[in-house]
Amino acid sequence: QVQLVESGGGLVQAGGSLRLSCAASGRTYSSYALGWFRQAPGKEREFVAAITWFIGITDYADSVKGRFTISRDDAKNAVSLQMNSLAPEDTAVYYCAAKLGAGPIRYAYNIWGQGTQVTVSS
Repeated sequence: QVQLVESGGGLVQAGGSLRLSCAASGRTYSSYALGWFRQAPGKEREFVAAITWFIGITDYADSVKGRFTISRDDAKNAVSLQMNSLAPEDTAVYYCAAKLGAGPIRYAYNIWGQGTQVTVSS
């Protein structure tokens, strides 16, 4: 089993930056990809970005493309999400997730972290 712990959320002004980290432990070799999702109040959880664990293929939601960058640190078994040019609409709880099976890395995630709050003030 894979365990995920997010960190790095907080309050930032519009136009600012934050970096989220997701530390993975356990059977990390069984993960095909790690991804970030977010859920704003009253909205469904949505895909943000993902990266395959071994090859490093990435995918981004259109709403964050060019502003957010996902990367992995193999030595630390961690995945980070660098968020730049943040806007109030980026306010949400951000979740790290692990996908165990192959396939499109926007879907079918099996294991979830507890989430970290990101608030962007205008």
